[in-house]
Amino acid sequence: MSTDPSPIDRTTVLDVQGMTCGHCVSAVTRELEDVKDVSKVSVILRNGGTSEVTVVSDAVLDEDALRAAVDEAGYTVTAVHVDN
Repeated sequence: MSTDPSPIDRTTVLDVQGMTCGHCVSAVTRELEDVKDVSKVSVILRNGGTSEVTVVSDAVLDEDALRAAVDEAGYTVTAVHVDN
């Protein structure tokens, strides 16, 4: 069996509250990159609102692990949207 990444990426978008600056983005990105199977994290920061955090993987991610990572960074996931 090949260990190459799947050609089809899975995208999970997290709505995250409480992020206000670049440090917030870095903290959330760092924690999410440590979650198993995460290959890329990008953030659309909405200061004072709900930021959009996109997590790309080549496997189905554990929602609880994603929520725990964001919580560890000090923020709250208010919704999860999965595009398999």
